[in-house]
This record gives sequence, structure tokens and C-alpha cells, in this order.
Amino acid sequence: MDRPAAIAPAPASKAGERALAFALYPYARSADQDQPAPVRHTVVVVGGGPVGLATALDLGLKGVPVLVLDDQEGVGEGSRAICFAKRTLEICARLGAARPMLDKGVQWNKGKVFRDDRLLYEFNLLPEGGHEFPAFINLQQPYFEKFLHDRILAAIAEGAPIEIRGRNKVEALEQNGRGARLDIATPDGPYQLEADWVIACDGARSPLRSMLGLGFEGRVFEDNFLIADVRMTADFPTERWFWFEPHFKSGDSALLHKQPDGVWRIDFQLGWNIDRKRELEPERVRARVDAMLGEGADYELVWTSIYTFQCRRMETFRKGRVLFAGDSAHQVSPFGARGANSGIQDADNLAWKLALVVKGIAPEALIDSYCAERIHGADENILNSTRSTDFITPKSGVSRMFRNAVLDLAAKAPFARSIVNSGRLSVPCVYDGLTLNGPDHPLMPPRTRPGAPLLDAPLGGEAGAEDWLLARLGGGFHLLAIGTDAPESFTAHGLILPCLQLSPEGNEPLRERYLGQAASAVYLVRPDQHTAARWERFDASEVSTALARALCLA
Repeated sequence: MDRPAAIAPAPASKAGERALAFALYPYARSADQDQPAPVRHTVVVVGGGPVGLATALDLGLKGVPVLVLDDQEGVGEGSRAICFAKRTLEICARLGAARPMLDKGVQWNKGKVFRDDRLLYEFNLLPEGGHEFPAFINLQQPYFEKFLHDRILAAIAEGAPIEIRGRNKVEALEQNGRGARLDIATPDGPYQLEADWVIACDGARSPLRSMLGLGFEGRVFEDNFLIADVRMTADFPTERWFWFEPHFKSGDSALLHKQPDGVWRIDFQLGWNIDRKRELEPERVRARVDAMLGEGADYELVWTSIYTFQCRRMETFRKGRVLFAGDSAHQVSPFGARGANSGIQDADNLAWKLALVVKGIAPEALIDSYCAERIHGADENILNSTRSTDFITPKSGVSRMFRNAVLDLAAKAPFARSIVNSGRLSVPCVYDGLTLNGPDHPLMPPRTRPGAPLLDAPLGGEAGAEDWLLARLGGGFHLLAIGTDAPESFTAHGLILPCLQLSPEGNEPLRERYLGQAASAVYLVRPDQHTAARWERFDASEVSTALARALCLA
């Protein structure tokens, strides 16, 4: 194994830094609490985590009034999610929040897989150039939430109709045909609100899901994993390292990731029948970390937790006027970084659809497409997460024999490396075969087919400031014309679609990702920057028909 030459003493932590807790929205009495009757809001988001904040920000930037209710006053204790994928960064860039995340986060594209003390192989998650963002950044969830909140404050100052109320706990919810009524507890006592729409982003134990009597079905895997976040100075490279049957015997498998501020995330596989309280005792945690890092390692324990692999989802993500997103709707094991990243894709998918429904441009059927598309995404994540878990934690002698045979081959046979599964890392969902997709063109690249997220591409720039395709497209319906004429804007179904016209000359990434074997291309791009339809040339009638389909008008 590549072990650091030396691990220096851990720097002293500042007050409050250990918990990484930020009081972002301390409780303040609202005017609604003093009204004689419940005040009605357009959209109420319940839960101020990454998904709730991203959803509220996206809706607010689209001009939809949104109120966020959270039972806390900001970010809670612990790093929790740390791996944020390229697609998540692209979504956050559209929302105006990505730059501080990128500046603070630890960027990485590469990883290594070990067995015992032997390196089996290395991998690169983004081997091609021409992308603004790396494959992943590692950034503690509290920072991720803080940067979203900072952007919300800036958006509010610019006029976005967003409000966040801390220590406002929803204790009851009742629906009628036109919305919902919420009972809310605060330090000043209870009050009620009404909402046209409610978005539940209140976590895997979702109280709102329980209030509506809805299930959360799936599989719980018989294994436990210990998270140990440690602060130290070490010369490990900025890569994802995973061990099967590690030689340091701290667990059946282990994972190492670098985070900002000199913090490293270590995961140890503990097995099923454990005493959780005992395993979290600092001396036992330190014994595992010491075995991994070697004698004399100097570090500080920052945060510890134990989790169990779970792969579950709701049957549907909509119940009347209540919509579910993130962990409240679906849950997967942490290996593969699919939880928070999938939740941000939920927000990305839902916000534009709900905004168009609220504004009367699209029917409520468009909300049902949110359920269909994101259930498709959840099932894909659950399938990959289940396969990862079964490979990492084989539960029978036969499955263990198969796993070990694959690992034996992987060191010398490249084909076997594709079978090794140390957590298939999050990739953006493609909505293949679903109802919003319009026409495709057989000569164009499969990677940008209808239902797929657009791929970024460099567009040049001045004085070294690169211009990027996704940044130019923004967050509404757009036309993208490459190597062909199209109108500067197109109006249909109550929407005005601007058109970005580009030449493929001298831009091989753009040509390869969008033209393929076609001479030219026109793409209809959704507000979440997924392809809705594509043709070789512009045709007003065909674009209008595809737009109607993407709005559930046809």
C-alpha cells in the first residue's frame, strides 16, 4: 500500500469547528403567527437540508414564492455527505452557488482499489477534457448547505420571493382538494399555515410521510459501517482509496477520502452483530484508525457515526398536493455517493415543472412526470447501490467465492476490473423511454440523446476566461443550434425560447458531443438542461410539437 511518509500533528481546531454547525436561520417570530386566520403560501418546503434549500432557491429564482420551514436553525453536527458529483456542481452553477463550493472543496477524478496491501488497479472518472467541473469534489455537507444558503440570501436581496423560518416544526398536515393545512410548533407557541403545494424534504425518517400514512419499502442490508472523520496532515494523494480485506484488519473493507480543512473521511466495515455504543467509544475508534495509519500517527477525531446500508423508496413521490424529494422519497447506501447527488437532481427536475404549473403554463400532469422521471432515477440508484452492497458485503459462501475470484483476476485482467464493485459512483440519470422525450436523430451521439443531461463543452473566451456551454444556456427552455440557421428566439405555448447558435468549426468537444455523424443539429433543451428533442435542422412545427410534449400539453 502507498502509506504516507509521515503524518504530522493535527492542527488545533477552532471553537465550533469540530461540529461544523452553522446557525443559518435563527428563530424569529413571523407576521403569520399574529394573524387571525392561517396565511396561505404558494409553496412550502419542509426541511432545510441540501435538497430543500436547492429546491427553494430554484423556485425563488423562477419567481415562485416559497417558504422553507425547518425544525432546526441551520446545519446540524457532522460531515455527513461529502462527495458531490459533476452534475450536482453543474446544477449549482445554474443556481449561482457553485463557485464557493469549488473553491472550498477538494477536487478529484481518480481512485485506487486495493486488496489486502496490493493495488489492484486505478481509475479516472473524467478522462476527457473540455469540462468546467471535475468528476467530484469532496466538501462536508454543512459547507454545501451554507453556500446554498448564502446564495439564497443574495437572491432574496435581488428580489427572489424566498423566506426561511428556523425552529418551525411541522406537527400535523391535512390536505383538501386545493392544497394543505400545516400545524406548526415554534418557541412562541403553535400556529397554522395553508399552502397550495408542499414539498417534503424532511429526510429519511420523514415525519410528513408518516403523517400521510405512506410507506417506504425496500431492503436493509445486514452490515454496519463506521465513519471516522479525522483531522491530520498526511501526504495521501487526493484520490478515492478503497480496500477489500485490508491488511490493517480494521474491518472487512475500508474507504479513505480527503476533505477540506485537513479532514479525512475513513469508513470501516464492521459486520452485522455489533454493539454500536461500544464501537463508537473513542478508544475503539482510535484502535481501528491506528491500525490503518500506523504507530505514532497523530490525528484528531472530528466526528464518528455508524450507518447501515438501506435501499428504499416510496411507491410514488406525490400524494395530492404534497411532493417528496431527496431522502424523504428514496434512500440508498452511501457507497457510490448517490444520496445527496440524487436529491439535488430531484430538486433540479421538480422546480421547473412546479413553477410552470403554478404560473398556469403547464397542467398538473407535468408534476406526475416528476414522479415518473425521478422514480426512474431512484430505481437506477437502488439497483446500482444494491449491486455495490452485495459485492462489498457478500452474504453467502458462493457470492464470496465469486467476489474473491473477480478480485484475483482484476490485478492482471482489465476486463475483470469492470466487474469489481466498490461502489459504482453517481452519474446523472438519463430519462430513457419516458413521456416528455421528443424525436431523436440516428446520426447524433447517444450521450446527448433525448432524456439525457447535456454535456458541457468549452466555447472559447477572452483573456483566458473560458466560456462554457451550460453556463450560456441557463435555466429555461432553450434552443441550441449547431452549424445551422435558426431564429434568435421561438415563441410557442406561452413561452419564449431563446436560441444559442454555435459553429462547430475548431471545437472538437462540441462536435463530438452534439453532432456525431450529423452535419448540423438543433436541440430543444429543457430548463434542467436535459435534451427534450433534437433534429438536424430547425422546423417550427416540429419544435412546437416537441415543446408541447415536454409541457404535457399533448
